[in-house]
Amino acid sequence: QVQLVESGGGLVQAGGSLRLSCAASGRTFSSYAMGWFRQAPGKEREFVAAISSSGGYRYYADSVKGRFTVSRDNAKNTVYLQMNSLKPEDTAVYYCAAKVTYSGSVYYTGTRYDYWGQGTQVTVSS
Repeated sequence: QVQLVESGGGLVQAGGSLRLSCAASGRTFSSYAMGWFRQAPGKEREFVAAISSSGGYRYYADSVKGRFTVSRDNAKNTVYLQMNSLKPEDTAVYYCAAKVTYSGSVYYTGTRYDYWGQGTQVTVSS
């Protein structure tokens, strides 16, 4: 069983930055592909960013490309989401997710993931 704990959310003005962290339990973090998703009130969950188990491949939603950066530190069992130039439409609960895999793939479909965190709220004021 893998436990994921997100942190780093908060209230920020438009144009500002936040860095989310997701700490994972377990000793095999380097075999997890990781993803970030978000869900705004009244909307469906949507993909934000994904990173392969080694960190060599990254994939972003068009809406965040050029503003958000996903990274990971396998020694610390942690994945990060650096969010710059935030917009009010980025307001949502952000979730990290883990998929056990031995491939170098990234995954942008939520149903492919095995474990989810509890989420952290990000609010961007205009």
